[in-house]
Amino acid sequence: MTDPRDPSRRDFLAASAISLIGLAHGSGSPALRDEAQTDADLLYVGTYTKGTRSEGIYLMRMDRRSGQLRRGGSVAPGPNPSFLAIHPNGRVLYAVNELEQYKGRPTGAVSAFAIERATGVLTRLNEQPSEGGAPCYVSVDRSGRVALVANYAGGSVALLPIEANGALAPAAHAVQHTGKGPNAERQEAPHAHCILPDPSNRLALAADLGTDRVFVYRLDLAGKSLRHVEGGDAVMRPGAGPRHIAFHPTLPLVFVANELDSTVATLRFDSERGALSTQGTLSTVPAGWTGTNYPADIHVAASGRTLYVSNRGHNSIAVFSVAESTGALVLDQVVSTDGDWPRNFSLDPTGRWLLVANQRSDSVVVFGRDPENGRLTPTRQRIAIPSPVCLRFLAPPLPH
Repeated sequence: MTDPRDPSRRDFLAASAISLIGLAHGSGSPALRDEAQTDADLLYVGTYTKGTRSEGIYLMRMDRRSGQLRRGGSVAPGPNPSFLAIHPNGRVLYAVNELEQYKGRPTGAVSAFAIERATGVLTRLNEQPSEGGAPCYVSVDRSGRVALVANYAGGSVALLPIEANGALAPAAHAVQHTGKGPNAERQEAPHAHCILPDPSNRLALAADLGTDRVFVYRLDLAGKSLRHVEGGDAVMRPGAGPRHIAFHPTLPLVFVANELDSTVATLRFDSERGALSTQGTLSTVPAGWTGTNYPADIHVAASGRTLYVSNRGHNSIAVFSVAESTGALVLDQVVSTDGDWPRNFSLDPTGRWLLVANQRSDSVVVFGRDPENGRLTPTRQRIAIPSPVCLRFLAPPLPH
């Protein structure tokens, strides 16, 4: 969620209270047509469409040697495809449609697209209600059997089964969060902001900005349900506003980007019990800086040695070193994103590059990354994309 004065969510949602029917032109035929390029990685960019010049989901190709980006095409998947996820088999892409009204109901939607592996061409499979307003996050469990969705305005999470061809079945289970926080403007009610499976694929964690809580669920794939683990949740510092989370690849730790107090929190994760416990927090902005800031995205390098958090307002990426044995964090670098309102970001599959989606300045910017210490270096590589929000590489990450 952004600053409530920022039109990127509140105004877009108000303008998008319409059905997807008729908006996804080209939905019955392939889109993103371009020739294959075997020496480049394929990258999808999710965007906000309402009130912007965006055409929907953009396909990019990145030269992994130089970091250069080339636009390959776009597809119109309906309004506000603001967050994306790719099936583990690499053959299906899922996009939320961040709406508060869909077909006359108080819910958004989730769309599924088949991926032509060689070219990245997308062909619509179907769409389903997200069972809550303003879905802002979608993930796929590690077996590829269900999609998990966080509904920001609805304050709920939902599980949608995935059919054999990758299409979405109607939601099999939805859970309504309850509670609120001390920030009267931003925490007047639950606001689920992300949900994703843990590395064991037996649990799912959901960060709720409105309730200052990271919920823990048993992920029941056979029963197609989410079962809350009583006593397992992490209760964050009042007013923190947990937004996105990232698992450490080897240590029993979860890192949380807190949107409302500009911190990153470390949680210890007992995956056998399904329990989280808080370990501490650090600021994501330099000491002494007092401007308005809202952290957004968070990722851990595949090596586990570096953690990254995006800062909207300070307009930077915070780079933390991660102690090998304890996971203790140290802020090593804060680098400008050379743009305005860095929403989400992604490491490329080789780990040599980090790409940032600057939402308000309509740009995707590439940084070089030192694989040893994780520090970032600006490059001249950037490309103009209207209102970019989410970046997803098609190829899986390589060890780095």
